[in-house]
Amino acid sequence: VPGQPLSSPCQCPAMASQLSLWHHYLRAIRSREAPRAQDYQRAENALLAVLERVHALDPRFLVDYSRDLQAFQFSLRSSEDPVDMEVPLQVNTEALLIEELGAPEPGDGPALCRLGVPREAVGLAQWRTGDVFSTSEDEGQAECCGHIVPGKVLRVLKDLLVAAIVHCRHQVRQPPRSLNAASLSEEQLHLSLLVSSGWRKIRFNLVPVVRRKQGAPTLERVRLMPGFPEGTLRRILGQGVDLVPASPQRWRASTGYPLTQLLSVLGSLQGHRLDSLCILDRVNHESWRDGGQSPGLTFDHLKMALLWASVLFPAPEDWAELQGAVYRVLVVLLCCLATRNLPHPLCPGHNLLRGCGLDLSAVYQRVERFASQPEMSLRIHVTHLGRIPPPRIDNGVKALLQLPASDPAYWATAYFDVLLDKFQVFNIQDKDRISAMQGIFRKTKTLGTEES
Repeated sequence: VPGQPLSSPCQCPAMASQLSLWHHYLRAIRSREAPRAQDYQRAENALLAVLERVHALDPRFLVDYSRDLQAFQFSLRSSEDPVDMEVPLQVNTEALLIEELGAPEPGDGPALCRLGVPREAVGLAQWRTGDVFSTSEDEGQAECCGHIVPGKVLRVLKDLLVAAIVHCRHQVRQPPRSLNAASLSEEQLHLSLLVSSGWRKIRFNLVPVVRRKQGAPTLERVRLMPGFPEGTLRRILGQGVDLVPASPQRWRASTGYPLTQLLSVLGSLQGHRLDSLCILDRVNHESWRDGGQSPGLTFDHLKMALLWASVLFPAPEDWAELQGAVYRVLVVLLCCLATRNLPHPLCPGHNLLRGCGLDLSAVYQRVERFASQPEMSLRIHVTHLGRIPPPRIDNGVKALLQLPASDPAYWATAYFDVLLDKFQVFNIQDKDRISAMQGIFRKTKTLGTEES
């Protein structure tokens, strides 16, 4: 149970036998949360000191102390995926002209926009300098004299970070080699910086953001969230939706923080929702990605699958049993991998697996193998591996699971009842799993459609 003292994962056999393999694995993961949180805090403190110097050098870049949900999210993970760190810009968004341009292609997520600076705007002089501003080519445009360019903002921020790191090192504000300007590289639409914290190294993706008090119209129309407290999504989007770089010339609405807030809401509910995420992230890191050495699913992919599973299975009893909770997320994940479509919870037309560069067939095989024989991966040390039951999925079930890869319409039929029957006739000794799978397959509906 989160928040309660946890015993060491290295228990004597008599004590270990009192726990199911799933709970034993979870307790071992939970025992590492506190050290991970401390490592994150040290790394964040070092980075905040650098950002404070950046602000002193250029007041247009602010330091955000208000958002602490990244530490909460980092403590859930076993993987070493980069952590996003937002760098807010000191700009009055109400005075800007936000010119929405639409998505480059249907299904590519939130619409793109440009940040125009009005000709008669007051208080925006610092954003009309050539290092971040591009003069409008349309001289006849009455309102807008030019735009704030994200690519230029990133270049200015990079130079400031290099100067700030050197300053902090000379002032002995940072331990030797904890931050190295040589590791700072401009990657796509963020700045990547590796920060040492004890023996652990944490990679931060620094992203300039423009704070908005208004929500994004494309997101406000989403009616998701059965399974969340009433009004949760409306309250979260009501806080505003920030803008982040979408290309060197364009901005887009950012869904990162709203999704992390939704994840935090799940943590306030009874049940094993976040526990299932912790287990699958650990299995993904150790088994599906070979200890992080192979490409594969990210923590964000698994987080999206959990959010969808929470929508598809809203009843508290759906999450009361740990093993059943994990399998609910697994079924959603297998569905998404089979159809090669993981819809974004706030932009359902946006497929998060499109263009991810992964061999989705290989990833699917690894996830299916875990669903069939989870005991092979539920171990912290080889000595924890006990009796291995036979596979839960035979060739007939495998064939049914993979049918939707060629025809996604299968997922809108009574397909799961047929699949459930296959599981029931197969020799599964774990009655709890049968009960859990019955609830899952009978309740699963079409994933990613507009109706969902």
